[in-house]
Amino acid sequence: MLSLYKDQSANWPASGRYILAQFTPTTITVYQAYNRFIASYAVQHQTLGGPDFSLTRMTWIKPNFAWMMYRSAWATNKNQEHILAIELQRTVWDEMLLHGVVSSYGQSRAFANQEEWNAELKNSKIRIQWDPDHSLKGGKLKRRAIQVGVKHEWMDKYLEGIVRIEDITEFVREQGKLVEEGLVDAVMTPTETIYEVSDAIKMRLGMDLDEEVGDD
Repeated sequence: MLSLYKDQSANWPASGRYILAQFTPTTITVYQAYNRFIASYAVQHQTLGGPDFSLTRMTWIKPNFAWMMYRSAWATNKNQEHILAIELQRTVWDEMLLHGVVSSYGQSRAFANQEEWNAELKNSKIRIQWDPDHSLKGGKLKRRAIQVGVKHEWMDKYLEGIVRIEDITEFVREQGKLVEEGLVDAVMTPTETIYEVSDAIKMRLGMDLDEEVGDD
């Protein structure tokens, strides 16, 4: 489902840590950017893999469409020329959030001290980053956007949780052209609302803190 970005963004929180995403009762849509070889394999086989894809590296998953557009420069950055929309089981997504470790100490109250955080971060296969969200024009916002990095056994769980993969590059480029032409009010984006999580996840990821606390 698509909606005008200007209408959606008017209803989103201006600051704080929130997961803005498109989701159903059972799935959440996340985004990844790859080159055409990896993207083609993913669509054909409905999974990530192939000779050009590394299963041992950490892969980063983003549920926020606008933030993915900022990171990939609307599918123009090198090796990010194709945008994949990946429907993922919400049970897998929630489990990843619950086991993730924030990338900066002070961004979460889940750790007794910095030593405990360091130990968990070193051993964790799931990394959580809260980065400044951005507008369609690339302007930095006070609101934070989440990205989740997974590797090793959690990469396997992520792949098992994938329901559907779609290459949305053509749509991305159409909307990116509107932005380039200054027609931001006409831009359509996936309909995103706040993805609610459990209190345990909120504490784990520092979503219960003021946005300035522990931020870089």
